[in-house]
Amino acid sequence: MSRVSFFQSIRLKIIIVLTMFLLLAIQVIGTFFVGQLENSLHTSFDDNLNERIHILVANLEEVFTEDRSADGEEGPSLQQEVRDIIDRYSTDIFTDLQVIDSQMRIVGSTRLDRVGKRITGENEIGVALQYGQPAREEFRNQSDDYKRTIRRIVPIVDSASGSPVGVLQVDASIEGIYDQLENVTQIFLNATAFAIVVSIVLGILIARSITKPITEMRKQAMIMARGDFSKKVNVYGTDEIGQLAVTFNDMNDRLKLANQTTEEERRKLSSVLSNMSDGVIATDEHGVITLINGPASNLIGRLPEDAKGQKIVEVLQLEDKVIDVKELEETGSLTIDFSTDDDLFLVKASFSIVQDDEETFTGLITVISDVTEQEKVERERREFVSNVSHELRTPLTTMRSYIEALTEGAWEDKEIAPRFLEVTQNETERMIRLVNDLLQLSKMDHKEKQMNKVKTDLVPIVHQILDRFEMNKTELIGIERKIPDEKIDVWIDTDKITQVIDNIMSNAIKYSPEGGKITFQLVRERKRIKISIQDQGLGIAREKVDKIFERFYRVDKARSRELGGTGLGLAISKEIVEAHHGHIWANSKEGQGTTIYFTLPLMSLKRGGRR
Repeated sequence: MSRVSFFQSIRLKIIIVLTMFLLLAIQVIGTFFVGQLENSLHTSFDDNLNERIHILVANLEEVFTEDRSADGEEGPSLQQEVRDIIDRYSTDIFTDLQVIDSQMRIVGSTRLDRVGKRITGENEIGVALQYGQPAREEFRNQSDDYKRTIRRIVPIVDSASGSPVGVLQVDASIEGIYDQLENVTQIFLNATAFAIVVSIVLGILIARSITKPITEMRKQAMIMARGDFSKKVNVYGTDEIGQLAVTFNDMNDRLKLANQTTEEERRKLSSVLSNMSDGVIATDEHGVITLINGPASNLIGRLPEDAKGQKIVEVLQLEDKVIDVKELEETGSLTIDFSTDDDLFLVKASFSIVQDDEETFTGLITVISDVTEQEKVERERREFVSNVSHELRTPLTTMRSYIEALTEGAWEDKEIAPRFLEVTQNETERMIRLVNDLLQLSKMDHKEKQMNKVKTDLVPIVHQILDRFEMNKTELIGIERKIPDEKIDVWIDTDKITQVIDNIMSNAIKYSPEGGKITFQLVRERKRIKISIQDQGLGIAREKVDKIFERFYRVDKARSRELGGTGLGLAISKEIVEAHHGHIWANSKEGQGTTIYFTLPLMSLKRGGRR
């Protein structure tokens, strides 16, 4: 998480909010105060102006209504008396003053150059003279720096007749009011600037006191997000933020405990999944793989990172069997064939769904296992039963035919009867050999027959076996010996190893052509000896070489039965060699003969002479 800049922080927002509140309060108070002050100054100015005008009008009314011809003496003129009144009562409140008679002539003014001149085009003055109505207007004096001025036009009324005899026009500047308001406004602006500075300082202090624990909790939350629950935030008080800090620390403890529990369960689950022999695949509600363990990855032949994100229907090649992943629940389990042309590979998949508290489908758990060997065993079992049945049925059928012939009178024929009895005896011996071989294999499979191993010099044993074959063989087949002239001690069951060599030599003689040669070689290697028996027979196809050690397997079934073989000799030999901790295999090419190899471990010095 990136660090929050000052311009994006809550601290700046608190400062701005406090400043705006203070400015708003100052502006509301200032506006109200200035408005009230302006009204008060205007009222005071109007009262003072009205009082001065009233005095002037009262004196001017006396002058205008005075009878100057009654005494017969010449007294001061109207203009002089008006001038005396103007000089006496005119103050600095008036910027201009004019007294106009009923003839629209100026009889008095603060400016002497205008006395005696007639007024023209003054509608307000005419209205005042005609109707006796006062007038008031406000304007800016264009000749004197545009100062704001109030003009009052007041009629001078004859008290006897009640008709206007003149007009008083005064101009009074109100610029002083606005100068005072400007001074007050400046004071408010200075106070506002000072208040802004104070509010910023207070805002910083208040914001810091509020945001400091929040900042600490933010930092601790980032630490907790990385899985570190060892630290706690400081509690600075018992207010809401302090209670939040206490709650945050409590949440930290609970998360620490929950994380430890989750991590422990995760490790257990990971260990279980890793050490399971079966594969496990988990998907989401859409059938997309979210988890896959190692055995499952090996079984489907995909890396975990490649399988994740893929649909399980595609990974398990089930497009032809299901459309929606939810259908797999009804399927229960399936056997999936991943076989190739060369290898059989079968996988069994068992499906179970995952639901939430509302029983909504949220995913699928699939357990897969390799059932190739089970299938192979089952096939071998079926094939074994079939082969045993076939091997027993053939001699039994032959014996029944000959016995029926003897029963029907062939026994009286001195030429046919002995021959029939000989065939019956041969088939009986063949069945006995087959049953004995089967019993021997069964005992070896169930570990019932113990090997009678003794320390033995293998070289003379091998020579004895080969001498016996050379004496009893009737075919024109030579036996070449490549045996070292030294003592080779092995820990073996002599009878069993003799049986192994007998089985291999018998097969080599059976399948070798007239005039052929069998090569018997014994080679001493490190910690073991290797024996090879090579014939010059027809050979075995490459794809069939490994199958010759299977039970009842015959390369040439017709010839094997003709030669009296049961198909179990090499299978028994394999069991015996492996019981001696050796290994047996074959190499062959068609038309070039076959070589059977098997190894036996050499005598260990630690073994001494123990049985």
